[in-house]
Amino acid sequence: MHSPSQPRQGHKDADKPCCSRMAKILPIIGWARTYNGATLSADLIAAVIVTIMLIPQSLAYALLAGLPAEAGLYASIAPLVVYAVFGTSRTLAVGPVAVVSLMTAASLGALDLPDTASYVAAAMLLALLSGVFLTSLSLLRLGFLANFLSHPVISGFISASGLLIATGQLRHILGVSGGGHNLPEMLGSMAAQVGAMNITTVMLGGGAIAFLFWARKWLLQLLLRLGFSKALAAALTKAGPVFAVIATTAATYALGLDKDGVKIVGNVPNLLPGFNMPSLDRELIMQLLAPAALISIIGFVETVSVAQTLAARRRQQIDPNQELLALGTANLSAAFTGGYPVTGGFARSIVNFDAGAQTPAAGLFTALGIALATVFLMPMLYFLPKATLSATIIVAVLSLVDFSVLKRTWSYSKADFAAVSTTMLVTLLVGVEQGISAGLLISLGLYLYRTSRPHIAVVGKVPGTEHYRNVKRHEVETQRELLSIRIDESLYFANARVLESEIYRLATENSETRHVILQCSAVNFIDASALESLEALDHRLKDAGIVLHLSEVKGPVMDRLEKNNFSNDLSGEIFLSHHQAICTLSLSGVA
Repeated sequence: MHSPSQPRQGHKDADKPCCSRMAKILPIIGWARTYNGATLSADLIAAVIVTIMLIPQSLAYALLAGLPAEAGLYASIAPLVVYAVFGTSRTLAVGPVAVVSLMTAASLGALDLPDTASYVAAAMLLALLSGVFLTSLSLLRLGFLANFLSHPVISGFISASGLLIATGQLRHILGVSGGGHNLPEMLGSMAAQVGAMNITTVMLGGGAIAFLFWARKWLLQLLLRLGFSKALAAALTKAGPVFAVIATTAATYALGLDKDGVKIVGNVPNLLPGFNMPSLDRELIMQLLAPAALISIIGFVETVSVAQTLAARRRQQIDPNQELLALGTANLSAAFTGGYPVTGGFARSIVNFDAGAQTPAAGLFTALGIALATVFLMPMLYFLPKATLSATIIVAVLSLVDFSVLKRTWSYSKADFAAVSTTMLVTLLVGVEQGISAGLLISLGLYLYRTSRPHIAVVGKVPGTEHYRNVKRHEVETQRELLSIRIDESLYFANARVLESEIYRLATENSETRHVILQCSAVNFIDASALESLEALDHRLKDAGIVLHLSEVKGPVMDRLEKNNFSNDLSGEIFLSHHQAICTLSLSGVA
C-alpha cells in the first residue's frame, strides 16, 4: 500500500519540469535560490561603482542622442530591472551606449519633428519598435540571424561610429553649433565656425579631456603609490568622469562661466520616470521600422558579444535566444518610461564584472542608485558644462576605434578587407544607417559568393592509411577507373548548378573513369534544388557510362534522401565510409 504522503511526493516531482521551464524563461528564479549575504555584499559594491560611472555617462549619451539629459537616466533604470529578471548573463549592464545613441540621433534627425516633445516621443517609439522586433525574434528562435553580420564588419562599423561620435562632440568642446550626419558635413560645419569658438569652453572641455586621458593611464598607479588599496584605487580611477563633472560644475558656478558663453545642462527634472504610452502614429511607425531593425541587430550583436566574453571568464553560459527576450523587454520598458533604445554596454559591463558583481541583482541596485540620484542630485548638476559631458563621450568612444582591423583583414582575407573598408567608408562619408546597411549587404553577399563556389577536391589514399586527402596537396594513391571527389560545403540552390557542372567536367576528363564517388563528410544538408541537380548529374553520368556513388553521408542528410527515394534510384551505392567505397569497388574488379 502507498502511504498518504506518496501521492504528494509524486505531485512535487511532476512539478519539477514546470519549475525548470519557468527558470529558463525567468532566470532570476535560478540565481535567487542561492542568493546569500556574501553575494549581496559583492553586488552592492559593484552597484555603487557602476552607479557612479553611469550618472555622467547616461547624461552624456542622452545628449549624444539629441534628447534631454534626463532621458539617459530614465533609460538606465527600468531596463536594468527588467534585464535582471529575464537576462542570462550574471554581469551584463544594460542601458544607453554610444553607438546606439548615435544611431538614434541619426534616425530621428532625419525626421521633420517640430519640437523637443515630438523628438522624445519618437525616441520612445523607436525603443518600442526595437523591443517588439527583438522579442519577436526571440519567440521565433531567430537569434541566429544576427550571425549574418560578420565580426570584422561590426568592428569596422563601431570604429567608424566611434570616430563620428568623437568628431561630432568636438563642436561642444569648441563651443560652436556645428552639425551634420557624416564626417565631411561635421568637419565642414565646424570649419565654417572656427572664428566663433568660445575660448573659455575650449579650455574647460580641453582640460576635461586631458584629465580623463591622464586618469585612465596614470591615476591608478598614483593612487597605489600613495598607499590606497588596489580595490579602492581601481574604483576611484573608474570614477574619473565624476571628478571631472564635480570640478567643472563647481568652476562654472563659482566663476559664472555660463555668462561667458559656456553652455550648461541647466534644469534637469528631479522626478522619477512615470508610465508613458509611446505615440502610435502610423506614418511615424513606418518611418522608424527600418532604423529600429538596424538598431536592434547592432544592439543584440554587441550584447551577445559582451555577455559571452564575460561569461567565458567565469565558465558560465548565456542563452542567445533568451538574451533576445531580455533585451527586447528591456527596450519595451524604456519605451514606457521615457527612455530610448538600450543595449548591453561594453564599458559598463566590464566595470560591473571587475567590481565583483555576482548576479543581475547588481543591476537592480544600480537602478536604485540611479533613481536616487535622479531625485536628489539633479539640482546640483544645473551648472554642469555640456563640454564636460562631450569630453567623457570622446574619451569613452575613442577606445572603440580600432583601425588595426584593416591590417588584419588585408593580410588574412581580401574579401573581408573589402567588407570592413566599405563599411567604414560608407559610415564615415555617407551616414550611420547607410554604413551598417552596406555592411549587412556585403556580409550576406560574401556568404552567398563563398558558398556558391564551394571548394571541391579530388582525393586519393594516403599510403598505409585509410585517410583520403587532396591530390594537389599530398602524395596519395589513386586509381584511374575510380574518381574520388570531396565536397566541402552543404548543397543548396546557390551552388547546385556549379557543383553539377564541375563534377561532370572532372568525371568526363578521363575516358577511363567508370565510377565517381562523392565524399559527403562536410555536407550538412541538401536542399530540393541540390537534390534535383544530383539526380540530373546521376542521369548525365549514366549516359556517359559512369556510375555515381556517395560516401560518408550524415544521418540527417541520409534521412532526407531516403524520403525522396534518391538512394533507391541512384545508379550506384551509398557507402558508410569512403575507404569502404574504394575497397568495395576495387574488389569488384572495376579497377
